[in-house]
Amino acid sequence: MSGVPTAHIWLPYTQMQNAAEPLRASHTAGSRIILDDGRELIDAVASWWTACHGYNHPHIVMAMEKQLHAMPHVMFGGLVHEPAEKLAARLAVMLPGPLNRVFFADSGSVAVEVAMKMAVQFGLNQGDTGRTRFLSFRDGYHGDTLAAMSVTDPDEGMHSLFRGYLPEQVIAPIPRDEASRAAFRQLLDEHRHEIAAVIVEPLVQCAGGMKMHDGATLKVIADAAKDAGVLLICDEIAVNFGRAGTLFAHTQAGIAPDIICLGKALTGGAINLAATVATADVFDAFLSDQAEAALMHGPTYMGSPLACAAANASLDLFDSEPRLQQVATIEAQLKRELAPLTSLPGVVDIRIKGAIGAIEVADLHNLDWLKAQFVAAGIWLRPFGNVIYTMPPFTITPDELSAITGAISDILPRWADRTPTAG
Repeated sequence: MSGVPTAHIWLPYTQMQNAAEPLRASHTAGSRIILDDGRELIDAVASWWTACHGYNHPHIVMAMEKQLHAMPHVMFGGLVHEPAEKLAARLAVMLPGPLNRVFFADSGSVAVEVAMKMAVQFGLNQGDTGRTRFLSFRDGYHGDTLAAMSVTDPDEGMHSLFRGYLPEQVIAPIPRDEASRAAFRQLLDEHRHEIAAVIVEPLVQCAGGMKMHDGATLKVIADAAKDAGVLLICDEIAVNFGRAGTLFAHTQAGIAPDIICLGKALTGGAINLAATVATADVFDAFLSDQAEAALMHGPTYMGSPLACAAANASLDLFDSEPRLQQVATIEAQLKRELAPLTSLPGVVDIRIKGAIGAIEVADLHNLDWLKAQFVAAGIWLRPFGNVIYTMPPFTITPDELSAITGAISDILPRWADRTPTAG
Protein backbone atom coordinates (compact mmCIF):
# COMPACT_ATOMS: atom_id res chain seq x y z
CA MET A 1 0.00 0.00 0.00
CA SER A 2 1.44 3.38 -1.09
CA GLY A 3 3.21 5.75 1.24
CA VAL A 4 1.02 5.35 4.33
CA PRO A 5 3.35 3.81 6.93
CA THR A 6 0.70 2.79 9.46
CA ALA A 7 -0.46 -0.49 7.99
CA HIS A 8 -3.68 -0.87 9.98
CA ILE A 9 -5.19 2.65 9.84
CA TRP A 10 -7.96 3.59 7.41
CA LEU A 11 -7.84 7.37 6.99
CA PRO A 12 -10.97 9.52 6.49
CA TYR A 13 -11.85 11.01 3.10
CA THR A 14 -8.73 9.37 1.63
CA GLN A 15 -8.07 7.13 -1.34
CA MET A 16 -5.71 4.78 0.46
CA GLN A 17 -4.22 3.30 -2.72
CA ASN A 18 -2.34 6.48 -3.57
CA ALA A 19 -2.53 8.49 -0.35
CA ALA A 20 0.32 10.79 0.50
CA GLU A 21 2.14 9.86 3.67
CA PRO A 22 0.31 11.51 6.60
CA LEU A 23 2.21 13.76 8.95
CA ARG A 24 2.78 12.44 12.46
CA ALA A 25 1.58 14.73 15.23
CA SER A 26 3.42 14.53 18.55
CA HIS A 27 1.71 17.15 20.72
CA THR A 28 -0.17 20.43 20.60
CA ALA A 29 0.17 23.81 22.28
CA GLY A 30 -1.84 27.00 21.83
CA SER A 31 -2.52 27.39 18.12
CA ARG A 32 0.19 24.95 17.07
CA ILE A 33 0.58 21.29 16.15
CA ILE A 34 4.06 19.91 16.80
CA LEU A 35 5.16 17.04 14.60
CA ASP A 36 7.33 14.07 15.51
CA ASP A 37 10.27 15.62 13.69
CA GLY A 38 10.00 18.83 15.71
CA ARG A 39 8.37 21.02 13.06
CA GLU A 40 5.62 23.34 14.31
CA LEU A 41 2.53 24.07 12.23
CA ILE A 42 0.13 26.91 12.98
CA ASP A 43 -3.29 25.28 12.88
CA ALA A 44 -5.39 27.34 10.48
CA VAL A 45 -8.45 25.10 10.84
CA ALA A 46 -8.58 24.45 14.62
CA SER A 47 -8.74 20.66 14.16
CA TRP A 48 -11.88 20.63 12.05
CA TRP A 49 -13.15 23.80 13.75
CA THR A 50 -13.17 22.50 17.31
CA ALA A 51 -10.22 24.04 19.19
CA CYS A 52 -11.78 27.43 19.78
CA HIS A 53 -9.66 28.12 22.91
CA GLY A 54 -6.51 26.77 21.31
CA TYR A 55 -4.99 23.48 22.34
CA ASN A 56 -4.34 22.27 25.88
CA HIS A 57 -6.01 25.19 27.66
CA PRO A 58 -5.03 24.62 31.32
CA HIS A 59 -8.54 25.23 32.64
CA ILE A 60 -10.01 22.50 30.43
CA VAL A 61 -7.11 20.12 31.09
CA MET A 62 -7.46 20.60 34.84
CA ALA A 63 -11.21 19.98 34.76
CA MET A 64 -10.73 16.80 32.74
CA GLU A 65 -7.95 15.53 35.00
CA LYS A 66 -10.16 16.02 38.05
CA GLN A 67 -13.09 14.23 36.42
CA LEU A 68 -10.87 11.45 35.09
CA HIS A 69 -9.93 10.44 38.63
CA ALA A 70 -13.50 10.70 39.93
CA MET A 71 -15.51 9.04 37.16
CA PRO A 72 -14.47 9.10 33.50
CA HIS A 73 -17.64 7.37 32.32
CA VAL A 74 -20.88 5.88 33.52
CA MET A 75 -23.91 4.83 31.50
CA PHE A 76 -26.61 7.48 31.06
CA GLY A 77 -29.50 5.03 31.13
CA GLY A 78 -31.22 5.30 34.51
CA LEU A 79 -28.27 7.29 35.90
CA VAL A 80 -27.38 10.95 35.75
CA HIS A 81 -24.47 12.88 37.19
CA GLU A 82 -23.48 16.38 38.20
CA PRO A 83 -21.34 17.30 35.14
CA ALA A 84 -24.22 16.51 32.74
CA GLU A 85 -26.86 18.20 34.91
CA LYS A 86 -24.70 21.31 35.21
CA LEU A 87 -23.97 21.43 31.49
CA ALA A 88 -27.60 20.94 30.47
CA ALA A 89 -28.71 23.70 32.84
CA ARG A 90 -26.07 26.08 31.52
CA LEU A 91 -26.98 25.41 27.90
CA ALA A 92 -30.66 25.98 28.69
CA VAL A 93 -29.78 29.39 30.14
CA MET A 94 -27.38 30.33 27.32
CA LEU A 95 -29.69 29.37 24.47
CA PRO A 96 -32.37 31.92 23.63
CA GLY A 97 -36.08 31.28 23.95
CA PRO A 98 -37.57 27.98 25.05
CA LEU A 99 -34.69 25.69 23.98
CA ASN A 100 -34.28 23.92 27.30
CA ARG A 101 -34.30 20.12 26.91
CA VAL A 102 -30.84 18.73 26.21
CA PHE A 103 -30.18 15.31 24.70
CA PHE A 104 -26.47 14.47 24.69
CA ALA A 105 -24.76 12.56 21.91
CA ASP A 106 -21.20 11.65 21.06
CA SER A 107 -20.82 13.27 17.62
CA GLY A 108 -22.35 15.95 15.46
CA SER A 109 -23.75 13.48 12.95
CA VAL A 110 -25.55 11.63 15.73
CA ALA A 111 -26.91 14.92 17.08
CA VAL A 112 -28.44 15.52 13.65
CA GLU A 113 -29.83 11.97 13.54
CA VAL A 114 -31.45 12.57 16.93
CA ALA A 115 -32.93 15.88 15.78
CA MET A 116 -34.44 14.22 12.72
CA LYS A 117 -35.84 11.37 14.79
CA MET A 118 -37.30 13.90 17.24
CA ALA A 119 -38.97 15.80 14.41
CA VAL A 120 -40.59 12.73 12.86
CA GLN A 121 -41.73 11.30 16.18
CA PHE A 122 -43.03 14.72 17.26
CA GLY A 123 -45.66 14.30 14.56
CA LEU A 124 -46.23 10.59 15.14
CA ASN A 125 -46.89 11.15 18.84
CA GLN A 126 -49.63 13.58 17.88
CA GLY A 127 -51.24 11.21 15.40
CA ASP A 128 -49.73 12.81 12.29
CA THR A 129 -48.24 9.87 10.40
CA GLY A 130 -47.52 11.63 7.11
CA ARG A 131 -44.59 13.85 8.09
CA THR A 132 -41.58 11.67 7.36
CA ARG A 133 -39.49 13.85 5.03
CA PHE A 134 -37.28 16.89 5.47
CA LEU A 135 -36.60 20.04 3.52
CA SER A 136 -32.90 20.90 3.34
CA PHE A 137 -30.69 23.03 1.15
CA ARG A 138 -28.25 22.89 -1.74
CA ASP A 139 -24.64 23.19 -0.53
CA GLY A 140 -25.74 21.93 2.87
CA TYR A 141 -23.81 19.38 4.90
CA HIS A 142 -25.09 17.68 8.04
CA GLY A 143 -22.84 14.68 8.60
CA ASP A 144 -21.75 11.29 7.33
CA THR A 145 -24.31 9.00 8.97
CA LEU A 146 -27.23 7.87 6.84
CA ALA A 147 -30.08 10.20 7.80
CA ALA A 148 -27.67 13.14 8.02
CA MET A 149 -26.39 12.27 4.55
CA SER A 150 -29.93 12.34 3.19
CA VAL A 151 -30.35 16.03 4.07
CA THR A 152 -26.92 16.94 2.71
CA ASP A 153 -26.61 18.31 -0.83
CA PRO A 154 -27.43 15.25 -2.98
CA ASP A 155 -24.76 16.16 -5.53
CA GLU A 156 -22.08 16.61 -2.87
CA GLY A 157 -19.15 14.42 -3.79
CA MET A 158 -18.87 12.29 -0.66
CA HIS A 159 -22.54 11.32 -0.61
CA SER A 160 -23.76 11.26 -4.20
CA LEU A 161 -22.52 7.68 -4.50
CA PHE A 162 -25.33 6.56 -2.17
CA ARG A 163 -28.21 7.98 -4.21
CA GLY A 164 -30.97 5.38 -4.26
CA TYR A 165 -29.95 4.04 -0.86
CA LEU A 166 -30.64 7.19 1.13
CA PRO A 167 -34.14 8.55 1.80
CA GLU A 168 -35.07 11.19 -0.77
CA GLN A 169 -35.67 14.56 0.83
CA VAL A 170 -36.96 17.86 -0.53
CA ILE A 171 -33.95 19.97 -1.53
CA ALA A 172 -34.08 23.72 -2.21
CA PRO A 173 -31.53 26.44 -2.93
CA ILE A 174 -30.93 28.91 -0.12
CA PRO A 175 -33.55 31.64 -0.85
CA ARG A 176 -31.28 34.67 -1.20
CA ASP A 177 -33.48 36.89 -3.40
CA GLU A 178 -37.17 37.57 -3.88
CA ALA A 179 -37.61 35.12 -6.74
CA SER A 180 -35.96 32.23 -4.89
CA ARG A 181 -37.81 33.15 -1.69
CA ALA A 182 -41.15 32.91 -3.46
CA ALA A 183 -40.12 29.58 -5.00
CA PHE A 184 -38.99 28.32 -1.59
CA ARG A 185 -42.30 29.22 0.05
CA GLN A 186 -44.20 27.54 -2.76
CA LEU A 187 -42.07 24.37 -2.53
CA LEU A 188 -42.55 24.17 1.22
CA ASP A 189 -46.29 24.76 0.89
CA GLU A 190 -46.58 21.99 -1.72
CA HIS A 191 -44.88 19.48 0.59
CA ARG A 192 -46.03 20.83 3.96
CA HIS A 193 -48.10 17.75 4.83
CA GLU A 194 -45.13 15.40 4.41
CA ILE A 195 -42.37 17.61 5.87
CA ALA A 196 -41.41 16.98 9.50
CA ALA A 197 -38.89 19.82 9.63
CA VAL A 198 -36.77 22.26 7.70
CA ILE A 199 -33.09 21.80 8.55
CA VAL A 200 -30.57 24.57 7.90
CA GLU A 201 -27.04 25.61 8.81
CA PRO A 202 -27.47 29.20 10.04
CA LEU A 203 -25.46 31.84 8.15
CA VAL A 204 -22.62 29.58 6.92
CA GLN A 205 -22.84 26.28 5.06
CA CYS A 206 -19.37 25.23 6.10
CA ALA A 207 -18.48 21.81 4.67
CA GLY A 208 -20.59 22.56 1.59
CA GLY A 209 -18.11 25.21 0.46
CA MET A 210 -18.25 27.98 3.09
CA LYS A 211 -21.34 29.42 1.40
CA MET A 212 -22.81 32.30 3.41
CA HIS A 213 -26.20 33.94 3.73
CA ASP A 214 -27.43 36.80 5.89
CA GLY A 215 -29.79 36.96 8.83
CA ALA A 216 -32.65 38.23 6.69
CA THR A 217 -32.43 35.10 4.53
CA LEU A 218 -32.39 32.88 7.60
CA LYS A 219 -35.47 34.69 8.93
CA VAL A 220 -37.30 34.04 5.65
CA ILE A 221 -36.58 30.32 6.09
CA ALA A 222 -37.71 30.34 9.73
CA ASP A 223 -40.88 32.30 9.02
CA ALA A 224 -41.80 30.03 6.13
CA ALA A 225 -41.37 26.94 8.31
CA LYS A 226 -43.57 28.46 10.97
CA ASP A 227 -46.24 29.46 8.45
CA ALA A 228 -46.23 25.93 7.03
CA GLY A 229 -46.58 24.39 10.48
CA VAL A 230 -43.32 22.44 10.31
CA LEU A 231 -40.47 22.36 12.79
CA LEU A 232 -37.21 24.24 12.25
CA ILE A 233 -33.89 22.52 13.03
CA CYS A 234 -30.80 24.71 13.19
CA ASP A 235 -27.64 22.66 12.70
CA GLU A 236 -25.08 24.90 14.39
CA ILE A 237 -22.46 22.21 14.92
CA ALA A 238 -19.86 24.08 12.87
CA VAL A 239 -20.80 27.66 13.76
CA ASN A 240 -21.88 27.45 17.40
CA PHE A 241 -19.95 29.02 20.27
CA GLY A 242 -18.78 32.16 18.55
CA ARG A 243 -17.48 30.95 15.19
CA ALA A 244 -19.89 33.15 13.18
CA GLY A 245 -19.48 36.15 15.49
CA THR A 246 -22.17 35.51 18.11
CA LEU A 247 -22.42 32.72 20.64
CA PHE A 248 -25.13 31.09 18.50
CA ALA A 249 -25.40 32.04 14.84
CA HIS A 250 -29.20 31.95 14.55
CA THR A 251 -29.55 34.82 17.03
CA GLN A 252 -28.31 37.17 14.31
CA ALA A 253 -31.62 36.58 12.53
CA GLY A 254 -33.78 37.02 15.63
CA ILE A 255 -35.36 33.61 15.12
CA ALA A 256 -36.24 30.75 17.48
CA PRO A 257 -35.64 27.21 16.19
CA ASP A 258 -37.57 24.28 17.60
CA ILE A 259 -34.45 22.10 17.74
CA ILE A 260 -30.77 23.02 17.64
CA CYS A 261 -27.74 20.78 17.14
CA LEU A 262 -24.51 21.67 18.93
CA GLY A 263 -21.06 20.12 18.78
CA LYS A 264 -17.44 20.57 17.65
CA ALA A 265 -16.38 23.54 19.84
CA LEU A 266 -18.73 22.47 22.66
CA THR A 267 -15.78 21.02 24.59
CA GLY A 268 -13.20 23.41 23.18
CA GLY A 269 -11.95 20.59 20.99
CA ALA A 270 -10.66 18.55 23.90
CA ILE A 271 -12.97 15.52 23.52
CA ASN A 272 -16.00 14.52 21.48
CA LEU A 273 -19.45 15.64 22.65
CA ALA A 274 -22.57 16.91 20.93
CA ALA A 275 -26.08 17.88 21.97
CA THR A 276 -29.53 18.14 20.47
CA VAL A 277 -31.58 20.74 22.33
CA ALA A 278 -35.35 20.99 21.91
CA THR A 279 -38.03 23.38 23.08
CA ALA A 280 -40.46 22.51 25.83
CA ASP A 281 -43.20 22.12 23.20
CA VAL A 282 -41.22 19.46 21.36
CA PHE A 283 -40.28 17.69 24.59
CA ASP A 284 -43.88 17.69 25.86
CA ALA A 285 -45.02 15.77 22.77
CA PHE A 286 -43.02 12.78 24.06
CA LEU A 287 -44.74 12.70 27.47
CA SER A 288 -47.31 9.92 27.58
CA ASP A 289 -48.58 6.89 29.45
CA GLN A 290 -47.50 4.90 26.40
CA ALA A 291 -43.90 3.64 26.56
CA GLU A 292 -43.53 3.74 22.79
CA ALA A 293 -44.03 7.52 22.81
CA ALA A 294 -40.61 7.96 24.43
CA LEU A 295 -37.60 8.99 22.35
CA MET A 296 -35.93 5.66 21.72
CA HIS A 297 -32.34 6.66 21.23
CA GLY A 298 -29.31 6.25 23.46
CA PRO A 299 -25.67 6.47 22.35
CA THR A 300 -23.49 4.36 24.64
CA TYR A 301 -21.22 7.24 25.56
CA MET A 302 -23.90 9.93 25.70
CA GLY A 303 -23.48 12.33 28.58
CA SER A 304 -19.90 11.20 29.20
CA PRO A 305 -18.85 12.75 32.52
CA LEU A 306 -15.38 13.42 31.16
CA ALA A 307 -16.73 15.20 28.08
CA CYS A 308 -19.29 17.15 30.12
CA ALA A 309 -16.52 18.30 32.46
CA ALA A 310 -14.57 19.56 29.45
CA ALA A 311 -17.65 21.33 28.07
CA ASN A 312 -18.36 23.02 31.39
CA ALA A 313 -14.77 24.23 31.50
CA SER A 314 -15.09 25.48 27.92
CA LEU A 315 -18.21 27.45 28.84
CA ASP A 316 -16.29 28.90 31.81
CA LEU A 317 -13.80 30.34 29.34
CA PHE A 318 -16.54 32.02 27.32
CA ASP A 319 -17.55 33.69 30.58
CA SER A 320 -14.07 34.63 31.77
CA GLU A 321 -12.07 35.30 28.60
CA PRO A 322 -12.94 37.67 25.71
CA ARG A 323 -13.76 35.08 23.05
CA LEU A 324 -16.34 37.03 21.07
CA GLN A 325 -14.09 40.10 21.09
CA GLN A 326 -11.29 37.90 19.77
CA VAL A 327 -13.57 36.65 17.00
CA ALA A 328 -14.38 40.24 16.00
CA THR A 329 -10.66 41.03 15.91
CA ILE A 330 -9.98 37.97 13.73
CA GLU A 331 -12.79 38.96 11.36
CA ALA A 332 -11.37 42.47 10.94
CA GLN A 333 -7.85 41.14 10.32
CA LEU A 334 -9.08 38.59 7.78
CA LYS A 335 -10.91 41.33 5.89
CA ARG A 336 -7.80 43.50 5.80
CA GLU A 337 -5.35 40.80 4.81
CA LEU A 338 -7.41 38.66 2.43
CA ALA A 339 -9.17 41.45 0.52
CA PRO A 340 -6.20 42.13 -1.81
CA LEU A 341 -6.46 38.56 -3.13
CA THR A 342 -9.66 39.34 -5.03
CA SER A 343 -7.57 40.48 -8.00
CA LEU A 344 -5.65 37.21 -8.35
CA PRO A 345 -6.33 34.98 -11.37
CA GLY A 346 -8.74 32.19 -10.60
CA VAL A 347 -10.20 33.80 -7.47
CA VAL A 348 -14.00 33.78 -7.71
CA ASP A 349 -15.01 35.18 -4.32
CA ILE A 350 -13.72 35.97 -0.85
CA ARG A 351 -16.16 35.40 2.02
CA ILE A 352 -15.54 36.33 5.66
CA LYS A 353 -17.85 35.86 8.62
CA GLY A 354 -16.67 35.89 12.22
CA ALA A 355 -13.60 33.68 12.53
CA ILE A 356 -14.13 32.18 9.07
CA GLY A 357 -12.24 33.28 5.98
CA ALA A 358 -12.86 31.54 2.65
CA ILE A 359 -11.37 32.05 -0.80
CA GLU A 360 -13.35 30.40 -3.57
CA VAL A 361 -11.38 29.59 -6.71
CA ALA A 362 -12.53 28.46 -10.12
CA ASP A 363 -10.73 25.12 -10.03
CA LEU A 364 -8.87 23.80 -7.00
CA HIS A 365 -6.31 21.72 -8.89
CA ASN A 366 -2.97 20.33 -7.67
CA LEU A 367 -4.38 19.88 -4.19
CA ASP A 368 -1.51 17.73 -2.87
CA TRP A 369 1.02 20.31 -4.07
CA LEU A 370 -0.99 23.08 -2.43
CA LYS A 371 -1.20 21.30 0.93
CA ALA A 372 2.52 20.54 0.84
CA GLN A 373 3.33 24.20 0.19
CA PHE A 374 1.35 25.26 3.25
CA VAL A 375 3.13 22.68 5.41
CA ALA A 376 6.48 23.93 4.10
CA ALA A 377 5.38 27.42 5.18
CA GLY A 378 4.58 26.15 8.67
CA ILE A 379 0.80 26.22 8.24
CA TRP A 380 -1.70 23.38 8.71
CA LEU A 381 -4.44 24.17 6.21
CA ARG A 382 -6.75 21.77 4.38
CA PRO A 383 -8.42 23.20 1.25
CA PHE A 384 -11.39 21.28 -0.12
CA GLY A 385 -13.84 21.51 -2.98
CA ASN A 386 -13.05 24.85 -4.58
CA VAL A 387 -12.27 26.62 -1.31
CA ILE A 388 -9.10 27.61 0.49
CA TYR A 389 -10.22 28.61 3.96
CA THR A 390 -9.15 29.30 7.50
CA MET A 391 -11.12 28.82 10.73
CA PRO A 392 -8.40 29.32 13.36
CA PRO A 393 -8.55 29.08 17.14
CA PHE A 394 -10.04 32.23 18.64
CA THR A 395 -6.90 32.62 20.79
CA ILE A 396 -4.58 32.84 17.80
CA THR A 397 -2.22 35.80 17.96
CA PRO A 398 -2.28 38.53 15.29
CA ASP A 399 1.19 37.47 14.17
CA GLU A 400 0.10 33.84 13.82
CA LEU A 401 -2.97 34.86 11.84
CA SER A 402 -0.80 37.04 9.62
CA ALA A 403 1.43 34.03 9.05
CA ILE A 404 -1.64 32.15 7.75
CA THR A 405 -2.89 34.96 5.51
CA GLY A 406 0.68 35.67 4.40
CA ALA A 407 1.19 32.05 3.38
CA ILE A 408 -2.07 32.11 1.43
CA SER A 409 -1.05 35.38 -0.26
CA ASP A 410 2.34 33.94 -1.18
CA ILE A 411 1.27 30.46 -2.29
CA LEU A 412 -1.97 31.26 -4.11
CA PRO A 413 -0.35 33.16 -7.02
CA ARG A 414 2.22 30.38 -7.50
CA TRP A 415 -0.57 27.79 -7.43
CA ALA A 416 -2.60 29.78 -9.96
CA ASP A 417 0.36 29.71 -12.37
CA ARG A 418 0.41 25.93 -12.36
CA THR A 419 -1.66 23.97 -14.87
CA PRO A 420 -4.17 21.44 -13.45
CA THR A 421 -1.83 18.60 -14.36
CA ALA A 422 1.43 20.15 -13.15
CA GLY A 423 3.29 18.21 -10.45
